[in-house]
Amino acid sequence: MPKELDPVLNLIGRKRPLFSNDLVVHDEMLCDLVQKARFLVIGAAGTIGSAVTIEIAKRSPCTLHLVDISENNLVELVRDLRSGETILPDDFKALALDVGSIEYDAFIESDGKYDYVLNLSALKHVRSEKDPYTLMRMIDVNIFNTEKTITQSINKGVKKYFCVSTDKAANPVNLMGASKRIMELFLVKSSQLINISTARFANVAFSDGSLLYGFEKRLEKFQPLVAPNDVKRYFVTKQESGLLCLFSCLLGKNSEIFFPKPNDDIQLVSFSDIAERFLIEKGLKVDLCSSEIEAKNRMFAREKDMWPCLFIESDTTGEKKFEEFYTADEEIDLNRFDNLGIVKLRNSIDEKKLNSFKNSIENYKKNGAWKKEYLVDEFFKLIPDLDYVDIGKYLDSKM
Repeated sequence: MPKELDPVLNLIGRKRPLFSNDLVVHDEMLCDLVQKARFLVIGAAGTIGSAVTIEIAKRSPCTLHLVDISENNLVELVRDLRSGETILPDDFKALALDVGSIEYDAFIESDGKYDYVLNLSALKHVRSEKDPYTLMRMIDVNIFNTEKTITQSINKGVKKYFCVSTDKAANPVNLMGASKRIMELFLVKSSQLINISTARFANVAFSDGSLLYGFEKRLEKFQPLVAPNDVKRYFVTKQESGLLCLFSCLLGKNSEIFFPKPNDDIQLVSFSDIAERFLIEKGLKVDLCSSEIEAKNRMFAREKDMWPCLFIESDTTGEKKFEEFYTADEEIDLNRFDNLGIVKLRNSIDEKKLNSFKNSIENYKKNGAWKKEYLVDEFFKLIPDLDYVDIGKYLDSKM
């Protein structure tokens, strides 16, 4: 029987999987590379991490070690792997560790002999940049933990290092995207010593914590659906996110960024359009409201087939009206793959500025106190054209 299509495809406005043609051409090569190799996946239990872990596991690696800070999510991933068709290698480990901890360092020191290290750990929410404390953690996770794990990989003789970036790193308007852009600058520096590739992601549909994931939770809890009607994003499915990582990690050349190539198969879609399709799939219709109070009140007296929705213009800090995978001055290759594009990271970087950024952040942490504006100033020193404006309103202030 033919494999059923992911039902998410219809919700994000597509009729077929994104990387089918590329997989037909390259899957044999991917399988050959995986079967000969030892893998470490960091952040393995998140949405993207679990997707790429499954893609690796079903191609029979020699070694598969998984690390994630979430004990519960890691347990669920192991259950998925053990309960499915995948036959895990004898050298399989799942460790509930914080990649920034001394326990993780001790684990790497005792082992650490991998062909491929994939780092999927990240703080991905724009809402995490609203205060100086979560912003500092974002810097630690997205930038310095990446630099640390690259250094460990170099010391252990790892053949290839992969980490995940974001489409928000292209012409960033928020600090989350800027943190990933700065991470890319550190990748250029390290790529002189180890082969590195990365991927700029579209939104992964229904990933943990995402707005689309929130749609499911709102229905479960009988709460209104809220979505911006003026913000458009590219979307990929969970499996496509895993394949994007696998392609970049195994087939990407040094200092390359892979991204889903915008064409007829993947186009910008608004959150409000997806919300409407989501309700239709559930046998419901949009009951359009004009305020949060009205939407909440209508939940108490809604008609059976109607669901209160609030679709409004975005008015919070860091929201970009549309996303893009590359900038006008970046070198791109749209010909090597059918549905994958490639950005070539520039070799020229200002290492003095990178070191100054790192030293400044370390000094703030050493002193145990800092203000958000100090951190923002450090971002602007590395990215002078950063289009970030703090308007004082954040996503946590809305439904």
